Amino acid sequence: MIRKQLATNCADRGYSMQSPRRALGGRLRFLLCIVLLLSAGISHAAERLNVVLFVADDLGWMDLGCQGSSFYETPNLDRLAAQGMRFTNAYAACPVCSPTRASLQTGRWPQRTGITDYIGAAQPDKWKRDTTLLPAPYSTELAHNETTLAEALRANGYATMFAGKWHLGGEAYWPEHQGFDINRGGIDRGGPYGGKKYFSPYGNPRLEDGTPGEHIADRLADECGKFIEAHQDEPFFVNYCFYDVHTPLMAKPELVAKYQAKRTTDVAKSQGQWPKEGVRPVRQVQDHAVYAGMVETMDGAVGTVLAKLDELKLADRTLVLFTSDNGGLSTSEGWPTSNLPLRGGKGWLYEGGIRVPCIVRWPGVTKAGSESDRVVVSPDLFATVLDAAGLPASASAQDSVSLVPTLKGESQPPRPASFWHYPHYGNQGGFPGAAVRDGNWKLIERYEDDSLELYDLSADISEQKNLVEQQPEIVARLKRQLDAWRTDVGAKFPTRRNQ
Repeated sequence: MIRKQLATNCADRGYSMQSPRRALGGRLRFLLCIVLLLSAGISHAAERLNVVLFVADDLGWMDLGCQGSSFYETPNLDRLAAQGMRFTNAYAACPVCSPTRASLQTGRWPQRTGITDYIGAAQPDKWKRDTTLLPAPYSTELAHNETTLAEALRANGYATMFAGKWHLGGEAYWPEHQGFDINRGGIDRGGPYGGKKYFSPYGNPRLEDGTPGEHIADRLADECGKFIEAHQDEPFFVNYCFYDVHTPLMAKPELVAKYQAKRTTDVAKSQGQWPKEGVRPVRQVQDHAVYAGMVETMDGAVGTVLAKLDELKLADRTLVLFTSDNGGLSTSEGWPTSNLPLRGGKGWLYEGGIRVPCIVRWPGVTKAGSESDRVVVSPDLFATVLDAAGLPASASAQDSVSLVPTLKGESQPPRPASFWHYPHYGNQGGFPGAAVRDGNWKLIERYEDDSLELYDLSADISEQKNLVEQQPEIVARLKRQLDAWRTDVGAKFPTRRNQ
């Protein structure tokens, strides 16, 4: 059978394969055919598109230089944007982390996976806060029957690695059980809460401690580099999900000093001038020195991985994607960043809580330094990766819309309406509710009192002018869309107390 297959393949390439018992010329042709076939197979593997997906934690839409920050320094991500495409209307699937992470891994709305709040939040039967509603129940792990991006790629010959924050269930649900060959640092915790936190010793069962004082972002970047070098002759997928810039707010001392010197605002005075979202003060200025140091460290880790691709001459055949799991933390837990001109921040359904950076570099395909105002949501990266790699779409990732036509500079129909459903109270002051964006219109529904808010984002990105009374037909249409979507995904709702 093998000989017959070799003969067929040789014939397809214009070579005649004679019996090795014949003349020396026949033997040489036989050996030459085998060498050609093997080299062709190696060449085909080498030409396959590699994938590196970076996911920051709590990084706001305005937290990069290329996004408009003048305080944080992000030269590596700015360069990545200059080499690829920056999406200005990109969104996380949820205003908090675990649901978005489930969406990125599966290409599905979080509601389909059942993970609608950060894993570790109190379930309704354990709820202690004095609130109008009891939050909806949610799943506490990414089920094994979900098809992850890593599983889809590994089934097609990719070596797969996960690094960093996982936060999608207990040990039985960690990355090594979800399609990743290698897991460095991915466990059930929502932050670097073991050992000395961001610095070694880490106290992380999936990451050996380094030298004292080593930073986890630097260490994970090095681990990614080692994996890439070891698998440079085969297609690989690296998913580096940063612990940065999540609390605890900690940075390298030299970077803290750098940004303290750079800061020009009177912090004590500016704090007294902060407006409020509900009862929560909202940071208005990017001047937090520790947070700035965290952003720069994250950016440096990105640079380390990109440098390894350059060193190994792999950059030209590697798709690189970067995004965040939710908006910047501006209303709680140290108030480290400002999302202006966006309203609110992490935990809120306003733009500051869900709009995030998104950069894609596809050398030789995507125009360098290009921008797109196409609406992009977390699940879309799943289909984009498979499509770019020339692989069939996953039937389970029904909510994912490939960005490949846009990345190629081709016309592409606008994304269908995008939806959010957060039936929980955020730690950052956010309310249980839902939202839909269709075109430039965005409708928000608050579950506590069933009130509605309508904004035209093309004219009011800060969501200051509620147009519900002026646009009843648009309100009705968006509400119908939201209702139909919630039914389709099986959304669970909060309940009234004493109900």
